[in-house]
Amino acid sequence: MVKMMIKQPFKNVAVGGTFDKLHKGHKTLLNKAFEVGNYVYIGLTSDEFVLQLQKTHKVAPYNERLTDLTNFLKTPEFKNRFEISPLHTPYGLTLNQTTNLDALIVSQETIKTAETINKKRLQTNLPPLHIVKINLVPAENKTPISTTRIRANEIDKEGHLIKQNQPQK
Repeated sequence: MVKMMIKQPFKNVAVGGTFDKLHKGHKTLLNKAFEVGNYVYIGLTSDEFVLQLQKTHKVAPYNERLTDLTNFLKTPEFKNRFEISPLHTPYGLTLNQTTNLDALIVSQETIKTAETINKKRLQTNLPPLHIVKINLVPAENKTPISTTRIRANEIDKEGHLIKQNQPQK
């Protein structure tokens, strides 16, 4: 039996995020990017941009998030297929005329940003990007996995509910 190499539909794709408390939802997003793209540009939210986002919870420093992301990507299937750069705006390198992007990988939470990116690309005579959207990954209780929920000790990074200490009767 001959194993055929499946060609990814897009040459260059982009994905971005804070990737704090790198969890199953983040990994699903990144895996989709590598599934559909031959080369993946990953924008990692800078510490300065995180402050502008006014998150309702603490966010790990850029270098810590970069280390976690790099460790996740240390597999043969991802080797030499990505570049990580700081994300200082919601648009990152998507508006750069020298970057030959074909698609943007997003979640339901970030679809509006992708649509704004395409509007801005059209205004600067760049072709719109294909938008590949993934669904949010549910935790055990069917509510989406999120860093906010992980930091609140509701769930772990895999979406398993954390049992809170029950008051004794």
